[in-house]
Amino acid sequence: MQEAIDPSSRPADLSFETTLVIVGGGAVDIALLQRLHAAGAAVVAADGGAETCLRGGIMPQAIIGDMDSLGDIAGWAKKTHIIEIAEQESTDFEKCLQATAAPVTLALGMTGKRLDHTLAALDALARHAADRWVIMVDEEDIALAVCGGFAFEVVPGTRVSVHPLQQVRFAGSTGLQYPLDGLVLAPGVRTGTSNMAETGPFSIETEPGETGAWLLIVGREHLDPLVDRLKGLAMDVTG
Repeated sequence: MQEAIDPSSRPADLSFETTLVIVGGGAVDIALLQRLHAAGAAVVAADGGAETCLRGGIMPQAIIGDMDSLGDIAGWAKKTHIIEIAEQESTDFEKCLQATAAPVTLALGMTGKRLDHTLAALDALARHAADRWVIMVDEEDIALAVCGGFAFEVVPGTRVSVHPLQQVRFAGSTGLQYPLDGLVLAPGVRTGTSNMAETGPFSIETEPGETGAWLLIVGREHLDPLVDRLKGLAMDVTG
């Protein structure tokens, strides 16, 4: 089942109606991966992330990448789809984003082990924040890539960090200890680390026409509520 595809062409069987989990070769909570899979999430491996899936007893629905980290490709090809994208202008994670579609995508194993891989994954989030909902999951936190405004609800006193992936002009915010009204955040200039939700519900708005991408970062305990929120937004768009 090995095939090479143009990354701009997406096979029909890689367009998912459920949550998609992309598994990389970094730090992965196997128990979380197993829970998500048991709950019905589709699983795709970014190259060597297939070995992580195997440790969790999960067969990914596809393995996507340049195949420089995957052992026994012929053996894997007997079990699942091997989608080889040979170009070296993008990472295996971004190849997965280019080759798939889903209402909500969770990225596991894109952090830890190698800092350069983590930074490359953040770059990929910046490029894809405008066209799909992607949540990066690490050992402690989750980071949602956003273009435009966003509203969410957490327990009062919860840490809420806003990190710019590009320059972003914020029009304002409600429910945060440190308002974002009129602020311009940008990498290497100013960030919004360790803000706090004062009342629980909070909202963040960017200036009209603003297209810069930013990360909403909260603790990993908010993963399920955030996924539910994004699924609702996706249904609003498609419905």
